[in-house]
Amino acid sequence: MGSAVGIIANPVSARDIRRVIANATALQITDRANIVLRILSCVKACGVDHVWMMPENGGIRHHVRRGIDRAENQGLKHFPKVEYLDYKISGTVDDTLKAARLMHEKGVATIVVLGGDGTHRAVVTACGNVPIAGVSTGTNNAFPEHREPTITGLAVGLAVTGRVPEPEAFLPNKKIVVRVNGHEEIALVDVAVVTERYIGARALWRTETFRELFVTFADPEVIGMSAIAGLLSPVTRLDPHGLHVRLEPEAEANIILDTPIAPGYMRGIGIRDYVPMQANFKYRPSITDGSIALDGERELSFTRDDDVTIELVPNAFRTVNVSGCMQYAARHGLMRMNPAQKPEPTMGGN
Repeated sequence: MGSAVGIIANPVSARDIRRVIANATALQITDRANIVLRILSCVKACGVDHVWMMPENGGIRHHVRRGIDRAENQGLKHFPKVEYLDYKISGTVDDTLKAARLMHEKGVATIVVLGGDGTHRAVVTACGNVPIAGVSTGTNNAFPEHREPTITGLAVGLAVTGRVPEPEAFLPNKKIVVRVNGHEEIALVDVAVVTERYIGARALWRTETFRELFVTFADPEVIGMSAIAGLLSPVTRLDPHGLHVRLEPEAEANIILDTPIAPGYMRGIGIRDYVPMQANFKYRPSITDGSIALDGERELSFTRDDDVTIELVPNAFRTVNVSGCMQYAARHGLMRMNPAQKPEPTMGGN
């Protein structure tokens, strides 16, 4: 396995209606740049010498360059060589898709992704068999685990340099594949079927339109659509199944669930019933007309004339096992150094 790493930090991610109707935090460009600097310094400390980054016009690149220059001017060598991919910037999610494809072609060992569920879904769609490591910076962050980026950077460095064996360094993940008349899209966390056909504001927030929910895992500590499943019947990322929840208006529901649909945005959700979602089985929506949201954003509309299937696929892609890498490093003394090897203080982000 090679030791080059990719970093995708799209400055246009995490801009949706949930920033208006809920109390979501808008992470500033300087904060994102500082996260990138932390990751760069940590992968370098583990022996990674080359990083590919996506180009962007939002300012992240400028702040990262300034941090690297500051270290170099002080004679410090805390950062790997950073190169930017070469393509025309669109200022949309297409930049993320292009970056993931090109990083796969460059042969990077892992892609570090800054963003929420939607950004991670875009990367998995285009990155082929390259493992990813998530850093939570989006609106809904069910898929990327909440963790200090310094630790994620260390785990990535240990994994891609082979200091942690591959079985301990990476984990398999499920995904859901949605097909409408042969057109295929994926979700990493949840697929929601809603009665509205008009895509409009893509983010889901009108809970009265929810009718069905399919999830790869169900964690009661997350927010968004998957929080509904998590508060009903937790399912881990490593379980072979997911969860299928049928919803209905509160007046007709068997269960009413108080759920954090977005940051600080609690709503009562009417639940009809829920059962395990079996792998490799094709489910069909219970309504004939509506739209389908993938990881919290409406992407597809359908009518009674469309052929729609929803399928849970196990072992679909890999992620860096951050906790596993750090536990292995502790047990095997990977971070221990001789006094003569004591490193100089790093210049990573604040």
